[in-house]
Parts: sequence; C-alpha cells; structure tokens
Amino acid sequence: METISFIELNTTTVVLLFVIGFIGGMVSGFIGSGGAFVLTPAMMSLGAPAIVAVASNMAHKFPKALVGAIKRARYGQVDLKLGIVMGLFAEAGVFAGKEIMTSIRARFGDTGTDLYVSLIFVIVLGIVGTIVLRDGLRSRHGEHKTTAATPRLAGWFQSIRIPGTMMRFRSLEGAPVSLLFVAPLGIATGMLAATIAVGGFVGVPAMMYVLGVPAMMATATELVVAFVMGMGGSLFYAWEGFVDVRLALIILAGSLFGVQLGAIGTTYVREHTIKFVMGMIMLIVLLSRLFKLPVYLSELGWMPALGATTQQVLTALSYTTLALALIAGAAAILSALFKGMAEHRRRTTPAAQNLAVD
Repeated sequence: METISFIELNTTTVVLLFVIGFIGGMVSGFIGSGGAFVLTPAMMSLGAPAIVAVASNMAHKFPKALVGAIKRARYGQVDLKLGIVMGLFAEAGVFAGKEIMTSIRARFGDTGTDLYVSLIFVIVLGIVGTIVLRDGLRSRHGEHKTTAATPRLAGWFQSIRIPGTMMRFRSLEGAPVSLLFVAPLGIATGMLAATIAVGGFVGVPAMMYVLGVPAMMATATELVVAFVMGMGGSLFYAWEGFVDVRLALIILAGSLFGVQLGAIGTTYVREHTIKFVMGMIMLIVLLSRLFKLPVYLSELGWMPALGATTQQVLTALSYTTLALALIAGAAAILSALFKGMAEHRRRTTPAAQNLAVD
C-alpha cells in the first residue's frame, strides 16, 4: 500500500481552503447536504488524495452539521427523531463504505480512489442533480405547487403496514412509515458518505420523494443525519490514519460562518429555490469531475496515455468548472437571501400591514 500523503499548506492554500469551506458551509446550511459534494472535489483539486479528502471532510462535517441543525431547529425545521434514526442506520453504511475505500486504495493506490470517487460523483450527481433541478424548475414555472401533497411514491410507502416496524415522525404529520423502508435509505446514505464524503444529495431526495418529508424539513433533518454519521465516520477513518486534521480544521473554520448564513437564507426562500440551487451546483460539479476521468484512466494504464498538454488542459478545465460551481452556488444563495429579506421587509412594513387590515 502507498504511503499516505498529505498536501503541503502555504498561505495561498490556507486562504483557498477557508473560502471553499465558507462557501461549502453556505451550501450546507441552505440545502442540508453537508456541502461535501463541493468540498471533496475542491480538496482533490488542491492535491489531496481522494481517500484523505473524504476522511477529512467527514471529520469537519459533524461539528458543522451540528451548528446548522441547531440553527434550523430554532425555526422548527428539524425532525430530530427521523434524523437520529436515519443516522444510526447510516453508521452501518459508513463502516461498509470505509472498507470499500481502503480496499480500492490497497489494490490500485491513490489514483484508484481518485478515479472511483470521481466516477461515483459523475453517476450520482448526474441522476440526482437532474431529478432535483427538473423538479425545482417545474415548481418555479407552476407545473405543480411547491406545497403539493405527498409524492405518489411516498404515498405508496406510507400506505404499507408492516406490524412491529411502524414508526411516526413529525415531518410526516403523524403518518406512520416502516423502519424497513427507513433503514436502507440510511444505510445507502452512510455508504455513499463514507466513499465520497457525500450522503446528503441522496438522503435529502430520499426523504422528500420516498418518505414524503417536505423539502424544507428534509434539508434541515439531513444535518442531524450528517452529524451522527460524520462523527462515526471520522473515528473509522482516523483509526486508519487517513484524516488530515489541518484540512478539517481550516475548512471547518470557514464553514461555521457560512453554514449559519445559509441556514438563515432558508427562512426567506421558497422550496423550489432550494431545489434549483441544489440541482444547479450538482450538475456543475459533475462536469468538474468528468474532465478528470481520462487523466486518472490514463495514469492507471486503462486507456492510451495522454500527452502532457492534454492532461494540463483537462486539469485546468476541471479547476475552472469547480470554481464556477463555487461562485454560482454562493451567488445563487446570497441572491435568494437578499431578495427574500427585501420581500419580507416589504410585507412587514407598517404601511403594508395597514393596507392588509383595510
């Protein structure tokens, strides 16, 4: 097995990591995914091996998720019971995912884990990002209401009664659901989190479309899940020596500021805006990882070797696209926040209140 290599830190790298953490924190607080689908590629782009990026992201995730969960719980958006239950099931998936990553690294080295993480990103981000973005755009254009009834699939799952497994959750307005349906969702979320440091963009849509949790509560409850499984995953990876505490602390420092800003933003926007931002960022990050796939395949000898110029161009495209995802995500969240605050002020001014009374 290759020796574990941590990236060298200098002033530029530290500043970049802090800014990346801040934007990732905003994304996390706004859409409830933990923001790692932005942070993991960013750390890889700065030179961290994929397995170190994943492990360090899990280490920074759980304290940040705790801050975001507490913040959003004050607005009544968190289903604590559902978050803890899914989080406990997610721990089993985290352990399995960690075993997958260490096995790949033992056989193919750091490049193998880089390829695996990038490939999974492309597949999962493509599927989930397309679904969420399409749903958000439809809601925005009025094809269906954002406060629509329980999705058809979720209604079907809620209609099934399995004795001894039913449990009620606040976010489902008292409708019971079987733990046999909650368990695989939690396990899948944990396994994905441990292999690419991202579970939220599976956990959030799963709660929305399979269980029937409203988008606002799903994004908030996912922060509880992220806290539970992030704490366990950090311990599992730290035992193997893959956690770079320096990266985790720098990103955490930026994230703790950003996550609160993102959480505040959710109180001023409609649910379709959350879906739109989530889907948009996912698809842009997908392109970033897609550009790197030929480079990794070439390094492993699984395709004809690429010239130095070609590798440099693909790497530059990957960096540029990732930067675009960070900038676009921050701009979309801040724009939604400021517009929402302005609209809220207009509705709550004395003149507007008097007009409403008249």
